[in-house]
Amino acid sequence: MRPLDNSGAAEQLASGLQMKDNRPPGASQQPAAAEVAETPGPGRTGFIGPKSQRIFLLLRGVLGSIAMILLYYAFQATSLADATVITFSCPVFTSIFACIFLKEKYSPWDALFTAFTITGVILIVRPPFLFGSSAVEMEEDYSVHLKGTFAALAHAVFAAVTLVILRKMGKSVDYMLSIWYYVVAGLIECVTVLFALGEWSLPYCGLDRLFLILIGLCGLGGQVFLTKAIQIEKAGLVALMKTMDVVFAFIFQVIFFNNIPSWWTVGGSLCVVASSTGAAIPYKSDLYPHILHD
Repeated sequence: MRPLDNSGAAEQLASGLQMKDNRPPGASQQPAAAEVAETPGPGRTGFIGPKSQRIFLLLRGVLGSIAMILLYYAFQATSLADATVITFSCPVFTSIFACIFLKEKYSPWDALFTAFTITGVILIVRPPFLFGSSAVEMEEDYSVHLKGTFAALAHAVFAAVTLVILRKMGKSVDYMLSIWYYVVAGLIECVTVLFALGEWSLPYCGLDRLFLILIGLCGLGGQVFLTKAIQIEKAGLVALMKTMDVVFAFIFQVIFFNNIPSWWTVGGSLCVVASSTGAAIPYKSDLYPHILHD
């Protein structure tokens, strides 16, 4: 009777094992792998984001808002074309910061493009100690123009740092969460600065109020598309595509303000656009394999 008992025990043991694990092989590992690969969205992390990414989200919001404030000041202090062109030295700063913080390659060509950008900015600023006082022909006071130039240049630096931060976070953070930090930080910064300067007031004209609403909506839409683009593509290439703003800036300045840019501005614009285009050339070799693998 022992053989029968051993056989029955063996059958019961096998049956018990099947009852405990009746899933196909490898099925028990799939949920764990899915949990690891799944990107945490705002529904899982709330409005503060993943713990490991909160410092980057905060920096993205604060620095991005400062960059936008500097850009608006530059538009007020100098011409639309000059401010826009100077801000598009951003790809050069992006390449430098990406090399420092993301360990991306910085070649001698990038150094050459940096020199092109500096040349373009000098042609736009036209400092009197280089061009002489007679070469500085502009309607606004030169000191105000200089302040607007430095504000536009500072915007390019802060925007480049913001692009690198977004690239650092990648797809680990939902892009709408990044926009949320940008909006909240911008609101706090603007309200603080307005109260500090005593400039808190609403425009009296209804058309100006409409323009403010349009600025907010268009600016938010631009940030949404920019954030989504930087998550799925390299920082330098995204910064390159933004140089199309230079073309629109010249067109809008002529159409809406009847302000014809000077030849100095045109020459400086060509230098800056050329450097921005060249800064993105190394990324083109990586573009097609990236698309094929995706």
